[in-house]
Formats: sequence, C-alpha cells, structure tokens
Amino acid sequence: MKMNAIVLAGGIPQPNEPLYRYSQGGSKALIDVAGKPMVQWIVDALAESKSVDQIIIIGLSQKSELACSKPLHYISNQGRMLANIVAGSEKSFELKPNTDHLLVCSADIPALRGSMVDWLVKTAMQTEDDLYYGVCPKEVMEARYPESKRTYTKLKDIELCGADINITRISIIKEHMDVWEALIGNRKSPMRQAGIIGFDTLFQLATRQFTLESLVERASERIGIKGRAIVWQQAEPCMDVDKPHQLELMREDLTRQIRSEKAKARAAAKK
Repeated sequence: MKMNAIVLAGGIPQPNEPLYRYSQGGSKALIDVAGKPMVQWIVDALAESKSVDQIIIIGLSQKSELACSKPLHYISNQGRMLANIVAGSEKSFELKPNTDHLLVCSADIPALRGSMVDWLVKTAMQTEDDLYYGVCPKEVMEARYPESKRTYTKLKDIELCGADINITRISIIKEHMDVWEALIGNRKSPMRQAGIIGFDTLFQLATRQFTLESLVERASERIGIKGRAIVWQQAEPCMDVDKPHQLELMREDLTRQIRSEKAKARAAAKK
C-alpha cells in the first residue's frame, strides 16, 4: 500500500530558543546536518520508501532546492502546526483522493531511513484504526543514543518517548479540532495532554496506573477515535533535534555513517 507523506518544516527558531545560533533566523529544517539540510535527510528516506507516493513539504518553498526522485510539492507555513497538518491533508486528498491514510512526519528526525518508513506502514495497516502513534521504549532509545537526554513518560508497563513520524486517517483531521489544537500545543508535556483528556486520566498517569494499552484506550474513547500505539524497536524515528546537544549528536552520528558507507564502497570496489 502506498500513501502520501507530509513533512512539517515550518519551524523557525526565535532568538531566545536554543537552536537560533545554528539557524540565525532561518528555518530549523534547513540547518546543516552532516553536509546537507536536515529536512533533506527526511526527504531522502521518504523517497527511498516503497510505501510513499508523493511528498508534501509544509513551511518551505522551491527555493530550498530539495532533491527528490518522487513528486515533491510545497505549501507555505500556515502559522500553527494543526493548520499545517490540515493544509497538508487537503493537498494530499487533492493529489490522491482515493487514499484514506496519510504519513505525518517532522523535519527534525534526520536518522530516518526508507526501510523504517516501510516497516511503519506495513505494521500500521495490519489493523483498521484512525490514528497510529509511534512510541519508543526508553531502553531502545538509550541503547542507540545514550547521550540523547530525552524526556520519558513512565507508565505501569513501559517508559517511553514519542516518535515523530505517524499515520492518520485523513477524515479525522478536521474532527475534534479544539482537542487536536490543545494536544498538539502541549505535545512536549504528556501530563498536560493527559489533563486535556480528563482529570482522572491525569491522576492515573501521574500515579502510573496506566499500561500503554489502557492509556491508548482511554485517550481514544475520550477523543472519539480508534487509536493504536506502534512500539518502535528502532530509535531513529523517535530521535528528534530540539536542542544543540541533540543536533551535534546527530551530526556526529550521521557523519560516522557516511564515512562507514564510503569505506565499504571503496572496499567493495577493490574486490
């Protein structure tokens, strides 16, 4: 199954934000990571994926000169993340009206690879749900990126952080707009998100009474959708770049990967 993908690339760090010294007033998505703009790594992964049809970049223009082997479309920044997702979903429906689902990907997970995208789509499409939200167990993240200093949510059966590539049914995006706006606005605070869903949910999350499954069931019931958690055993789709130490970590990691790939290519050429 193939679906379109939107890439949320509208963020511009402000002078009081930690990544401003790298972007200098420009787009976060265009900060250099191991020799190319951060968003180009995501475009490359989506282009490599067998599950992605067309790619919609939100928040940049053709002036960014991104390279892609698949059809690439641009939409200007709509000012808010939810508005960007809505605009992206409308463009996707215009391009591919017979597709129910849409990949929603942030522009700051440069370690993403096409095989990971394919795994997500294949795994998600085994069930008929409205929203597939990825999570990464703490031990998986810490094993791959021990210096990431991620913030984790503690549940009864798992300690986790969220992924930055997810799948949604297009038809639900314009439903429950107030709830989506509040949840997205507090996406860095699981406790605040729980409070939006309900005080009892907040209390049970704070006291670690929820398992991952029961939390998904409660949130789905309160919002009025069918949701499913996708548990990643790879940290890369969940390793976003929000702080300078994370940017430097990804620069070093991807530079090592490039060097390793070049060394393997040279060795293969000598045989």
